[in-house]
Amino acid sequence: MARDIHKAGSGLPPYFNIDPDAALAELEAPTGTSGFAAIAEGCARGRADLSSRGMNEQGRKELRLFSTWEITRYLIPVAQAHFRRVLKANPTLPQGRSETEGGAKWFTLDEVLLLRAHFAAQGSKSKDYTPYRPKGLPAKLVSVANFKGGVGKTSTAAHLAMSAALDGYKVLVIDLDSQGSMTSIFGGRVEDEWQTAFPLLARHYGDHLRADNQRRLDRGEAPQPLDETLSAAMEMTAGDVIQGTHWPNIDLIGAQLNLYWAEFQIPVWRMAARSWKLWDALTDRLEADGVLDDYDVVFIDTPPALGYLTINGLAASDILLVPVGASFLEFDSTGRFFDMLHSTFASIEEGENLAARALGRPEMGFEWDAVRAVITRYDSAQQGELAGVMQAYMGPVLSPHKQDFTALIGQAGEQVSGIYEADYRDFNRETYARGRETFDATYAAFKRLLLGVWRRAELEREAEMAEQVPEEMTSEISGEMQQQRTPA
Repeated sequence: MARDIHKAGSGLPPYFNIDPDAALAELEAPTGTSGFAAIAEGCARGRADLSSRGMNEQGRKELRLFSTWEITRYLIPVAQAHFRRVLKANPTLPQGRSETEGGAKWFTLDEVLLLRAHFAAQGSKSKDYTPYRPKGLPAKLVSVANFKGGVGKTSTAAHLAMSAALDGYKVLVIDLDSQGSMTSIFGGRVEDEWQTAFPLLARHYGDHLRADNQRRLDRGEAPQPLDETLSAAMEMTAGDVIQGTHWPNIDLIGAQLNLYWAEFQIPVWRMAARSWKLWDALTDRLEADGVLDDYDVVFIDTPPALGYLTINGLAASDILLVPVGASFLEFDSTGRFFDMLHSTFASIEEGENLAARALGRPEMGFEWDAVRAVITRYDSAQQGELAGVMQAYMGPVLSPHKQDFTALIGQAGEQVSGIYEADYRDFNRETYARGRETFDATYAAFKRLLLGVWRRAELEREAEMAEQVPEEMTSEISGEMQQQRTPA
């Protein structure tokens, strides 16, 4: 067998003097189409192995317990001594469990939520035991998007969802990425596209087609038939595709590879019915099925491309978060992403408003309550200068908070779990506290955005109601005066 002439320590780069016969001896046979299936099967077995390490005996992911120290430090703002006194004085409350005699008490998140509700009802009114949520307003939808891969899009969405759940919000996560990474994080099981968001989009098109068919019948024209796919979708609602997770207050609409079929099916539907507003499909179905009343916050993880699924997620969202790394290539790509967002949505507005003006109807326009780019996986020692340049050019759109990269991120990724699912006993308290600081700060920055958006909506609603009252009073007075003028 031929051998490479290059030797270590020869002073030459390793790409010199590579022997072709030695290279050939190391080469496997050519790969055909079936070879991809074999590779995919191997990856599937490995994925199942890694995923199973975080599952219980029933093959389900199980959320860890939370200690008294963790609860009083991160979840319920009371001193440990007071926390214990309250539990002792209220034996009907969850009392937790100890792994050793006289050891620390541990609680499920369900129990933590019950304890938080008790403190909110009976505790000091000066403390925020439960998060701010205006009554009578719908859930806020948050899309996390960027067509540059590797920027931490899915992990950012997942950790924000977990943070919001720990804070006491009821959360829905919608995975629109056919890779299904978000679904894996939350232990979702999705057999085919009928357990994804696809039936909701199909139902929206089916509703449009039925209404259009009625107009056709009224004109004496033949209706367009609903095929088997649309007929099946017409029987489904969001409740049919929402599944629970190992988090008691996080639900999921999952994804899997077949969801990508929507990218081909949606334009076919659009060509058949040019008046179908495909970008409203997800929004309208979530609203019609009561989802926006059942949850506080909805996080939408979008594919790393500006396709039809991403357009639906972005059009549905109130808040748009764009994770970006502090590198030239990611900064450049993110700028092009915003340019493409402008082109895409401006084109939709132009087409819709051209027809609206011709028919004398009100024009439409897309609007987001807030848009923020967030620097992720930040290394202050290496990226400080570039981050400063990005801040100067992006202004307030770039969040001043930067999510640092920590060792805790890597370990959580290896275990197919989130940072908040890590047991601090796998480290030590100080290491764990430092590791989660960056994620707590990321959530704090997001929560300020969320609360500001909600408060603005609340004040706008109060102003509208205040304007309506005088009008109603004026109408009543005017009606009474008219009655007085009218002869009996």
